[in-house]
Amino acid sequence: MTERTLADWLAYLEQLHPSAIDMGLERSREVARRLGLGKPAAKVITVTGTNGKGSTCAFLASLLQEQGLKVGVYSSPHLLRYNERVQVAGVDATDAELCEAFAAVEAARGEISLTYFEMGTLAAFWLFERSGLDAVVLEVGLGGRLDAVNLIDADLALVTSIGLDHADWLGDSRESVAVEKAGIFRAGVPALCGDLDPPRPLLAQVAALDCPFFLRGRDYDLAIAEQAWHWRGLTLAGAVLELHDLPLLDLPMENAALALQAYALLDLPWQVERIAAALLRTRVTGRLDRRTLNWQGKSLTLMLDVGHNPHAAEYLAQRLASRPVAGKRLAVFGLLADKDLLGVLAPLLNEVQDWAVAPLPTSRTRPAAELEAALLNQGATVKAYADVAAALEGQWARASVDDEILLFGSFYCVAEALDWLARHAKGEVGDGFAG
Repeated sequence: MTERTLADWLAYLEQLHPSAIDMGLERSREVARRLGLGKPAAKVITVTGTNGKGSTCAFLASLLQEQGLKVGVYSSPHLLRYNERVQVAGVDATDAELCEAFAAVEAARGEISLTYFEMGTLAAFWLFERSGLDAVVLEVGLGGRLDAVNLIDADLALVTSIGLDHADWLGDSRESVAVEKAGIFRAGVPALCGDLDPPRPLLAQVAALDCPFFLRGRDYDLAIAEQAWHWRGLTLAGAVLELHDLPLLDLPMENAALALQAYALLDLPWQVERIAAALLRTRVTGRLDRRTLNWQGKSLTLMLDVGHNPHAAEYLAQRLASRPVAGKRLAVFGLLADKDLLGVLAPLLNEVQDWAVAPLPTSRTRPAAELEAALLNQGATVKAYADVAAALEGQWARASVDDEILLFGSFYCVAEALDWLARHAKGEVGDGFAG
């Protein structure tokens, strides 16, 4: 029998379980037992939250790697290649490594049916255990309490923010979401929260588990000035730490502040220059991701952001307002059908002067006609296109050198844009883009 390629495995995983999402840990826990999986590294940090998980994980990985630690990172979803989900020492897992891990999980699961995400999570854990890691940073997927990542008992558990998303699974209130997010906490284990106003159920879980608790605005905080930002926080023993005149970052500094507080609890060297350098070099593709592209005799700035819920849209709007452009902002926008369309649009209506909307390459997309109608109802200038690439090319033709093109609304939207950029960056002599 011919061995499966990674593409073969991913296609197989997509049809392995009757539903894409099936909340619960029992199946994954049993397969993990059969695999003999234990703790994937000496230090384990789990990160959940409605928004900010990806950049918080990236900041943590940079801080840990700066100290010479071998770090694994598990995140989802991916933009262009599944390999992005599993990183070891800053490098994406290879096809061969992932195929070997999937084969191990497949052999162990027997009669147990696993979802695509559960298979991928167990495969990542299997690979991490065999990589000799000093630390792993695990992004928790949907929710927290019943997510397969929550099989692991972490040394630190972080909640970035609490907002409304995935209401069908997590409920339609911040309180119900908080119950799920607080499910990653463990008795006596430090818990951190970057939300300035955490709902009562999260605080109740902290109290019930007697967790050392570090809350933004109380135990740690940040202040952003015009040319720099400042941070203060606590060690596990309660000693005050401070960092001043840190260079401003493109990624959310609120998430950098949370990562710094987590780092402060790990008993690692506290060297200001190295900490600042680690934060400054942190990049996350598709999150406040500004690039310049030269194409067809024109040089334009593009901003890519995967924000797809009201909380993320509000933050994006704030960051755009803080960096006005000389001309106009032209948006390329697509959204999944289960997202809050009006809640995503409302914060950005004042920041975008021209809209191009398109369906996404998935059956879960919201039709372009719906996006167009919603924007027309808000008095916006909008045109619908057949796909994201056509929308981007339409905005490119319309834009002047003083304008900025904003691509946002979904991982699918940003992935399509990245694919377009990769192809057109190689198009004409002298073309290219740089972050």
